[in-house]
Amino acid sequence: MNAANNHPSVQNAKQTVMNGKISESWPVAQNVKAEGAKTRDEFADLANSKTIPEHKAATGQNLTHYHSMFYRLLSWKNPRATGIAFGATVVFIFAARYLNLIRYIFKTSYMVLGATAAAEVVGQVAIGRGLTSQFRPRQYYTIPKASLERMTDDVEQLINFFVIESQRIMFAENVYVTVAAFFASLISYFLIKFVPLWGLALISTFITFLGPLVYIQNKEVIDAQLEKGYNIANQQAQQVKGLANQHAGNAMKTVQGYTQQATAKAQETVNQYRGRSTSPEVKKEAFPSAPTHAPVAEAESSSDESETEGTKIAAAHPAL
Repeated sequence: MNAANNHPSVQNAKQTVMNGKISESWPVAQNVKAEGAKTRDEFADLANSKTIPEHKAATGQNLTHYHSMFYRLLSWKNPRATGIAFGATVVFIFAARYLNLIRYIFKTSYMVLGATAAAEVVGQVAIGRGLTSQFRPRQYYTIPKASLERMTDDVEQLINFFVIESQRIMFAENVYVTVAAFFASLISYFLIKFVPLWGLALISTFITFLGPLVYIQNKEVIDAQLEKGYNIANQQAQQVKGLANQHAGNAMKTVQGYTQQATAKAQETVNQYRGRSTSPEVKKEAFPSAPTHAPVAEAESSSDESETEGTKIAAAHPAL
């Protein structure tokens, strides 16, 4: 027994335990401790990144400090913190889908309240003093005003983050983001017909966290393809612009030709009206026809008329 206690390995183990260096001698514990320290440092760095960024919106407004924090979170500059946030979001979505969280909250509430009420009643009956009231603090806990103000400020900044970003997307401050949001909305419109809401939330989470990671890992290739696509689109736009200008020129020439023809016809009509006399035209029917026999004297015509009347009277009265 003494020989075993005096063995060098046993003595080293005792010294290690006595010196409090057991975590340094075990590789697994040492790695866990190192990873824990790195994780804490990354979360601290993520919390310290909540500062208002120097660049501003297109309108000149300051952005919120959540812009800096979410950018650092989704850019995977702190991979452990981002991975934990990603995993926690996925777990929360599955928990909300398969666990009746509201029911469990009510269950926990009635169990805790029932236990405290029973302990108070049993204590008063058994020993004359309630058990629950014995643990009552001298002063109830309250949230300090400074903490509430910080919380209110954070909520305000978070709400304004979504408000500002929605407007930046709507008014195409970054056209690539606007196009991506358009395709996301279009695909979601068709997916919502047969994919449940929690499924859409899960897909959105994967795209939100893994999309930037894929871009960072393949930045050069993606940028080259985007530049190539931009050049092709620019060439097509120039061709369309040239065709539009050509058709517009042809249409303008056609309109000018029609305008010149109409102007010439109008000028010709005006000249025709100017060459005519301003007095009304005298027609042939306005004059009487010329006589074809010589005129008879007025006296002879009167005597002839008297003789004719006398003849008519004699014929009418033969007895006279």
